[in-house]
This record gives sequence, C-alpha cells and structure tokens, in this order.
Amino acid sequence: MKAVLFEKFQAAPKVVTVDDPVPAPHGVVLKVEATGVCRSDWHGWMGHDSDIDLPHIPGHELAGIVEAVGKDVRNWKIGDRVTVPFICGCGSCPECHAGQQQVCLHQQQPGFTHWGSFAEYVGIHQADLNLVSLPETMDFATAASLGCRFATSFRAVVDQGRASAGQWVAVHGCGGVGLSAVMIANAVGANVIAVDIDDAKLALARELGAVTAINATSADVAETVIETTKGGAHVSLDALGHPVTCGNSILNLRPRGKHVQVGLMLGDHATPQVPMAKVIGQELEILGSHGMQAHRYGAMLDMVESGKLSPARLVGDQISLAEAPEALMNMDKFQSVGATVITRF
Repeated sequence: MKAVLFEKFQAAPKVVTVDDPVPAPHGVVLKVEATGVCRSDWHGWMGHDSDIDLPHIPGHELAGIVEAVGKDVRNWKIGDRVTVPFICGCGSCPECHAGQQQVCLHQQQPGFTHWGSFAEYVGIHQADLNLVSLPETMDFATAASLGCRFATSFRAVVDQGRASAGQWVAVHGCGGVGLSAVMIANAVGANVIAVDIDDAKLALARELGAVTAINATSADVAETVIETTKGGAHVSLDALGHPVTCGNSILNLRPRGKHVQVGLMLGDHATPQVPMAKVIGQELEILGSHGMQAHRYGAMLDMVESGKLSPARLVGDQISLAEAPEALMNMDKFQSVGATVITRF
C-alpha cells in the first residue's frame, strides 16, 4: 500500500510503498477513505510523543470501509462504513470496564502506538469495542473530522465542562477543536465567546454561534471576558494548547468556574504556569479532556442527524496523500479555516 512515512523525527516524510496490514484476531483492517491532518500528528512528527517508534506512519482521524476482519470479531463485516476514536480501549482494564476507554490504561492509538491512517489501509485493535458505525448520509471527509477534533470537543463541552443553557462558555483558540467547541456549546444553549488572533476564524466562530468574538492581539482577554459576562465564564476551554491560552482560560473564569484543557501541552509548553491562587481562592475546577469513548458517539451523531450539529461546515481543504507531508510539516506555521482532510489516495 502507499503510505506517508518518516524515518527520523523532524525529517521530511515521504510517500512510500509498504506491506498491507493484517488484522489481529480481535481487530480489523480498514480501507481509508479520509483522514484528517491534525496538530497532534505534527507533535508526533516533532518527537514529542514517547509512544512512537521509528519508522512511522502518522494519522489518527480516520473514516473508511472494513476491508478485512479478524477471526474473533463478532459485530463487524467487510463493507461496513465506520470511524473510530483516536484512543482505542483494550477492553480489559478497570477504566475500560467502567466505560472510560478514553483513559484506558493500555490504550492503542493509530498514528502513535502503531502505524496510522496516512495510508491506503490501517489496522484497528479491539474492533468490537472501538469501531463506530457511520450514518449512510455522512460523507467520509466529515466522518474523519469527528475522530479527534469534533468528538474531543463534544466530550470537553458536554461531559467534562457540563455546559448548559444560559451559561457563558469561552473558547480559546478557533482551530478545528475550538470551532467544533463553539458549535457544540451553542447547540446546548450556552452563550459562547470565541477568542483567537485571526479575524477570519473569529468570523466563522460567529457564524457557528459565538455571540462575541475577541481578537487577543488587541484586547486583554480575561478582562474582556469578565466584563462581557458580568463576572466571568462558567466554563472555559483552552482549545489550542499554549501557556497564554491556558492562562487566559483560567483567569477569565467566574468563582467556581471550570477550565477544560483540550489542546495538547507538549514540548516546551508541557509545564505551563497556573494562577493557583485564583484556583484556590475561587474554588475553580481544572479538568482535562482526552478524546471520547466509542459508546458516546451515538449522542453526538444523533445531534448531527437532527441538524443541531453540522461538522461538515468545519471541513476545509481536501488534499491528496502526496500533499500530506507538506501539510503535516506546516501544521505549526499555518492552520487553515477548517480541518484539512486527505481524501485522495
């Protein structure tokens, strides 16, 4: 099969031919129809993820068709249209038994713990636990964008942040994760404030339901949010993963508010300063959010099918596998409005 492979961290990936994957007894092989290019993939290419062994094929936001099925798989057959969370549970640890596969103690992550979806085919472990059936009405490019950005945002807003109608929700960073969070928070009835440094992204955030947009280059973010909300946000998300956005997200909260860290904090940003005096004095909650379990996709997909959520609006450039190396290497320099998705292999 054709695949994007890198043999050294921070060295240019190449499109090469490698052996097709073979399904594990409990797994499947998917024919990849679409796969997103995500900042997490860039972190992996940079060498920020200790799970990656070289040589490596990145890619973790994917959708496709079941091509081959392991002998122990019961719920899936060749030809099924599916997607998969970027964190695949093992099915046997205490967290998996509790239904919390997103923090599985022995998790597998395509594109990190094993070869990923920047390829014609990809192997997925524990298929009966981890695969998600796709609605026939959903195209593969949209489905691929669910796996990391949209599903992660859904869990961050709904399950971790517990945002509700009438609350103020601040979203710091309006890339794919942030714009997804804006749409989802608006859909549950929250008043959303979008924060970014790009006016085009802020304009799209308004179209997706943000009631206020703040350009961080020309305003004191925390002060403006507190003034706008008459006291601070009830829930605030750092959807980028940077010390500045993390700090602003905590500082703009009202007493007993919730900060949800969604954007990865890796490399030089791994240990940001936290305004702990405010956290203690105002009894703030600091929460992480790391993907979403396959069994929670149903609630999200129901909202998509009902028209309350429209992830297709967040699909940006559709590119070929040959264009993927350049797109991957440039993830830290430029993020287009909407998710970049590989759809031509």
